[in-house]
Amino acid sequence: MADSADVAAAVSSQPPGGAEEEQGVGSGGGLTDAQREVLERCLHALKHAQTDSHTLAALLLITRLCPASQLDKPTLRRIFEAMGLNLPARLLVTAVRGTETSGLPQHELLSLGTALLAALSTDPDMASYPQLLTTIPLLLGIVANGPVSNQQEQNDAGELAQSPDSKVQPAESLSPESNPAKVEKSAGESEMEDDGSASNGTPASKDTSPRASLDEAMAADCYQVLTAVCALPRGPEQLLSRGAVPALCQAVKQNQTLSRERGLALLGCLLSGKTKDKAWSKHPEELRALLVGLSKDFCQSKDQARLDMCSQLVQFLPPVGVSVGVSVESDELKGVVSSMWGVLRPMMQAKLTPRQIGPILVLSACLLDIYGWELAGPPKFCCLLVNRACVEVRMGLEEPPGTELRPELQHTLTGCYRIMEAAIEQACSAALSQTAAPPQSHTSSLSLQQSRQVLRVLEEAFSAVIYHLQQVDPSQYGDPFIFATFRSLCSWLAEETSCLKEEVTGLLPFLIGYTRSHMRGESPELGLSDWMDEMSISEERGAWTGKKPLRYLLPALCHLSAEEGPRKVLLTLDTPALLVDFLSQSWTSLKEKSGVVSGRDPSMETACSALLNFTVTEPERVRKDPCFRTLEAFLSEALPVLVHKPRLLVLAANFCTLGLMMGRLKSAPSESVEAGQRRFFSSALRFLRGALDSGSSPPSIKVSVGWEESWDEAAELWRLGLQALGGCVRAQPWIAALVREEGWLKHMLAMLGQCSALPDQQTQAALEEALCAVAERCPLCKREIGDMMARSDKGALGCMRNLKKLVGVK
Repeated sequence: MADSADVAAAVSSQPPGGAEEEQGVGSGGGLTDAQREVLERCLHALKHAQTDSHTLAALLLITRLCPASQLDKPTLRRIFEAMGLNLPARLLVTAVRGTETSGLPQHELLSLGTALLAALSTDPDMASYPQLLTTIPLLLGIVANGPVSNQQEQNDAGELAQSPDSKVQPAESLSPESNPAKVEKSAGESEMEDDGSASNGTPASKDTSPRASLDEAMAADCYQVLTAVCALPRGPEQLLSRGAVPALCQAVKQNQTLSRERGLALLGCLLSGKTKDKAWSKHPEELRALLVGLSKDFCQSKDQARLDMCSQLVQFLPPVGVSVGVSVESDELKGVVSSMWGVLRPMMQAKLTPRQIGPILVLSACLLDIYGWELAGPPKFCCLLVNRACVEVRMGLEEPPGTELRPELQHTLTGCYRIMEAAIEQACSAALSQTAAPPQSHTSSLSLQQSRQVLRVLEEAFSAVIYHLQQVDPSQYGDPFIFATFRSLCSWLAEETSCLKEEVTGLLPFLIGYTRSHMRGESPELGLSDWMDEMSISEERGAWTGKKPLRYLLPALCHLSAEEGPRKVLLTLDTPALLVDFLSQSWTSLKEKSGVVSGRDPSMETACSALLNFTVTEPERVRKDPCFRTLEAFLSEALPVLVHKPRLLVLAANFCTLGLMMGRLKSAPSESVEAGQRRFFSSALRFLRGALDSGSSPPSIKVSVGWEESWDEAAELWRLGLQALGGCVRAQPWIAALVREEGWLKHMLAMLGQCSALPDQQTQAALEEALCAVAERCPLCKREIGDMMARSDKGALGCMRNLKKLVGVK
């Protein structure tokens, strides 16, 4: 067997021409001419090595004569391509499988294999090679369980060796003399053996067999490889699919070498992006156990260590909306959150610098995302938390124009926004109720006085938010922090529009311009998409789309479009066209999700409400604005589909009512009726007819089964739709004939004639309005109504006095 001296002699005897032939890209970085010459000879020896001993000896010469710090990436790549990319994996397989013919101790094989992989992974391109990716389970086994393999790791090694794609086989016989590290076995190492106990699971299995300590150099090499893979575009998915989460959790649990310094950081990366939901869904038990352990460390830590852990803990909290276990485990999570609040309360009350309070506020925001104010503490503390968040927002945003906010300040302010958003609904509800709750030491319910105090500090903070947004240039529309600031203001406007009215009206050009820019895809979305992945608040989870900003603004638009001053500004900004475009895009998205319309989208309903406000208050704009013609065509296509979708009944009610309210503003067509208009009104009549049904005993009219679940939301729209139908009949007499042809009149007369009472007075008034309009415009309909009223004078129909008078029935 050749040793390093033999190979060194072989290298030195290579002719210079051979080295020139092998020379390619990469000149060796900072090497001298002599070093380059030796390097080329070693590369030639590597390529033509007949045994692993020759390969390792050539690598030894390279490491001795050409330090890694002097090698550039192209040169490193040439070295690895010359030695063969399978070699590091073969060394690991040999070590883990315990092959006795290797001639080297297991620890040395592992050390050499991991060191080579670590060097290979420094090049991002080489870190993505399949030969490196296949070693991930073995590396995870090492960091989780130490250098002595268990049965699962041997299975991983066997699968790696037998994989047809990897072409990895155990290394051949290696003599201690050929080892670059010049191995010297200690007594402990010579007695170390693999006990072969089965772990029956992943690398993070509960293996209780004695473990050799993992030396820091090997641990650092393993984490270097895993971290490099994690940095790849699909790296987190690669690690997650290969058992990284349970393995790293096991490493932390067993306090393995560098598990706290490097393992937690790597886990944090896996739990901070797109893989967070998947990781928690796939490994809830391991991650809950990890969180429990970290929370205990947090509670027991002191001063600066506790402050440092605030930032760390944010990464390991479960995502909102993802199931993390059954009730017992949820109680455990509730206990963890409660204990964290117990630590945060005195910290919040202490004197802190802006840099110290930032992580505390961000962690508090994340805890509020999970359980709201339930576990936060007494009302006095909740007021303090909101007040400190509002103070930070004012201090951070009330800077002179052009001041650039530091990234860490933006992160803190984003957390403050979420605290403010959580406070808005609770404070507004308490203020509107006008009843002060008695003080309670263990609840976060605010008294009336406290809610007013909170609303005052929120108003001051949102004044600063408006000031900051007024300075935003369109070139900043793609900034995630601007979106976070915009979203926070929208949450305030959705609940509270009476305050800061002039400031809000003045900001409308920005709000509409910002949403329109994203709707049209004019702003860079990449940063926003990544930011959405990292958010823990439930509404933010999921893919970013350009419709997101408008979705948040819609509740505010619903309020603002009902007020004359803001509405006039919105009209100058062509807001109705923006809403129509949103409806069209959202409808397309709904249909494309599964080929058929299925899930409810409340934002579409809110957009309809805003458009309805414009329709009621600005009839001339509706008659002249082309976007309302576009809306009519859209509704004529969508409503016939929605009529057959019971789960989308509220959306159908919005579409139906909006279309009828616009229809009453049109005059009778001079020529034949458009097919789209006829289709819409036919669908509207079928939809309105389905709301009520006649009971059997005693005879009465009740809400139909299909409408019962949604009646609270749809009832007012249905009544308004009937009144609008009457307006449509008066404006376009041809609709009266359609009312008769579609069977709506016959159905209503039969039901009203048989039953004694309607559900309520409002329903009776709406039906009477529609029937009166039909009787006015259609003599045949008037006769049929009169005949039915004459026969059923004591039914619900007989209670409609205006209708009686109109048709001449006494």
